[in-house]
Amino acid sequence: QVQLVESGGGLVQAGGSLRLSCAVSGNIRSITSVGWHRQVPGKERELVASLSRFDRIYYVDRVKGRFTISRDDFANIWYLEMSSLNAEDTALYYCAARRDYDGKWATWGQGTQVTVSS
Repeated sequence: QVQLVESGGGLVQAGGSLRLSCAVSGNIRSITSVGWHRQVPGKERELVASLSRFDRIYYVDRVKGRFTISRDDFANIWYLEMSSLNAEDTALYYCAARRDYDGKWATWGQGTQVTVSS
């Protein structure tokens, strides 16, 4: 079992940058990866990027080249560096942990709001 705490959201102008952090505590070995998801009211939650404990990385096409996911193994923090932000990136961002035995995104943080002003 793990616990996740996000931080780093806020208001930024279009073209700007933000870094989100996801602090993971508990039994890290029970998860295979941490992913950043986002949700806009009225739309389905979307997986934006994920990074496994074994360095496998995924990005959704619309953020490739603009977002970078990384991990601090000492502190057990996953980061999402976001640059060239636009209004379509406005959303509530969540980090989630993928459980090892069934691959489900089983544990979620509380979410952090990212708002991009044009």
